[in-house]
Amino acid sequence: MDLQKQIEQAINENFSVAFMQLDNESHMHAGPASDSHFKLTLVTSDFDMLSRVKRQQAVYRALVDLMPQFHALALHTYTPQEWQEKSGVIPASPKCGGGH
Repeated sequence: MDLQKQIEQAINENFSVAFMQLDNESHMHAGPASDSHFKLTLVTSDFDMLSRVKRQQAVYRALVDLMPQFHALALHTYTPQEWQEKSGVIPASPKCGGGH
């Protein structure tokens, strides 16, 4: 199973996912092009009453065994209400500062 599918599976096993989008953004960064940079947008009621830091910690706990296999993970974590207020818009990723 490829790394992206492993990440998605770990998230689905640890959260009640209302919406998830995992983008492999490795092509946007310097260095190895495959499976090194990801952007995860995750919407779950599991984040109700959790600070942004606590949400990220929960995601990191879910991915602890997989994290050594990738370089970076951009996280966008929302409750269903926050996601609705954002109209389901996923933030754009910045350009890589490392250059090609």
